[in-house]
Amino acid sequence: MRTSQTYLTPEEYITLERKAIPDADTVKSEYMNGEIIAMSGASFEHNLITYNISGELRNRLKGSGCLAFANEMRVSIPAANSYFYPDVGVVCEEPRFEDDVLDILLNPIVVVEVLSPSTEAYDRGDKFAHYRQLQSRYG
Repeated sequence: MRTSQTYLTPEEYITLERKAIPDADTVKSEYMNGEIIAMSGASFEHNLITYNISGELRNRLKGSGCLAFANEMRVSIPAANSYFYPDVGVVCEEPRFEDDVLDILLNPIVVVEVLSPSTEAYDRGDKFAHYRQLQSRYG
């Protein structure tokens, strides 16, 4: 899964990602302890599973004060010095963001990764270990 050995500061990574968003030819990337991890496009099946999970969560969360989000919301894990794009997530309470651009969420209570053969080891390994460092409102 790791395709690059380019090391950047978190600030350099965020600057690059924010410049890339409007550019359809640029590949979105994640950030783990200074390492940039390029993300490949998802298959039809992957997108369908993601869409169905986020739709079900949206329906079940109506009126609860919680919101589901999918694919494009970057999540910061300060304790792990990492940024990821979970396939689906849930935020309850008021969403908290890293800065006033509102594109880096700090307080998801659920993150979902749809596994594929090319990403399973990464998603279950380092990425999962980093997700476990998210602050929990439950302790």
